[in-house]
Amino acid sequence: MDTLAELRAGRLAGATRLDLSCGLTEFPREIFDLADSLETLNLSGNALDALPADLGRLHRLRVLFCSDNRFTQLPESVGQCQALEMVGFKANRIRTVPAAALQLRSLRWLILTDNQIETMPELLGQCTAMQKLMLAGNQLRALPESLAACGRLELLRISANRFEALPPWLLSLPRLSWLAGAGNPCDTQAEEAAIAAQSVPHVDWRDLALGQKLGEGASGVIHQAALGPASQPVAVKLFKGAVTSDGWPHSEMAASIAAGAHPTLIAAQSRIDGHPDGTQGLVMALVDPSFRTLAGPPSLASCTRDVYPADAQWTSAVALRIARDIAAAMQHLHARGILHGDLYAHNILWNAQGGGLLGDFGAAWMTGALGPVQARALQRLEMRAFGCLLEELLERCGDAPPQAMAALKDRCMQADVSARPSFAEALALLQGELSQ
Repeated sequence: MDTLAELRAGRLAGATRLDLSCGLTEFPREIFDLADSLETLNLSGNALDALPADLGRLHRLRVLFCSDNRFTQLPESVGQCQALEMVGFKANRIRTVPAAALQLRSLRWLILTDNQIETMPELLGQCTAMQKLMLAGNQLRALPESLAACGRLELLRISANRFEALPPWLLSLPRLSWLAGAGNPCDTQAEEAAIAAQSVPHVDWRDLALGQKLGEGASGVIHQAALGPASQPVAVKLFKGAVTSDGWPHSEMAASIAAGAHPTLIAAQSRIDGHPDGTQGLVMALVDPSFRTLAGPPSLASCTRDVYPADAQWTSAVALRIARDIAAAMQHLHARGILHGDLYAHNILWNAQGGGLLGDFGAAWMTGALGPVQARALQRLEMRAFGCLLEELLERCGDAPPQAMAALKDRCMQADVSARPSFAEALALLQGELSQ
């Protein structure tokens, strides 16, 4: 029996999670029968355009997903569910976000990606528990000034909007670590210049033989491939066209091209011309299969922090090598005026002998149109992300963790953004520690 039939037959009593994706056009009232137990409600992938006015009866609800529906307004009744920590209304048709919908003191994670929102209410700043705010793919020109009070905010996605400039208070938020802002007017010129540049060679699609799929993300699909008459093993990323939680795929392509080559960076070697469907793509080096992903992405529970395998452990020497390699990659990017935007362990490949490789430019963007003071401040935001990585590496050292690395972690994570070190400083310190 399908889940909706089970619900209507009263067979889901005591359920803490309910997933319904079955073409719903109205909210099933039987959901209220689960009010004393239901904590996660996933109504994504339906045809809903409203929620009941008495939604607050779901008094234990902590997570609400309503993505890929037909909402044109964030329902005000969402604000009645005072236990809500995560709200997701991605890929709807939302134009209006009423203040009443955000009267949620416990809200930690708000996803309104890929809608048509022009303004956010000033009341957003009262969501002081907010850690992740995902607004990419809207029509925003500004953020409410009240958001400056959200001192716990760590991840912000405002890519693919209409920002002519960044609000100055944004650059002093004490915990902001992962900021994506590509695909806005303040970034467009730099993106167009990178895509038009001839610094990356072009490869004809007919010279590639696609092999097995290696992975798939929000922005594209990665295949193993053979290039040219010599069948050189490479990786090929073919981009999708739709906006992602990080922004536009063409922004990722621009940053990948602008990044250039670096030994600890998984960057573009060439771009693809002549795909029969007009699909954009990049050719990258095929990473040795001995390298594996350092961690998994954040969970609902961890919110902003990556999830490591329970048995993840390494020596302090390995931790230092990974940290040094990622610092080197980030120093290279910053020197080229590129922000990674998503410096996370789940975007790092590693092995015990070879150190670390940084990839995934989905949230990357360029600072070419910004002044040097603002660009430097943005780079210092990413230092906090590096501090989080150092903390995670140190926690999993099987031997005595390096004290110099621990001290660097503290400097990277201090609340005063301007006092954080640069990646050039961090790299010099880590190299010196490894040479001892």
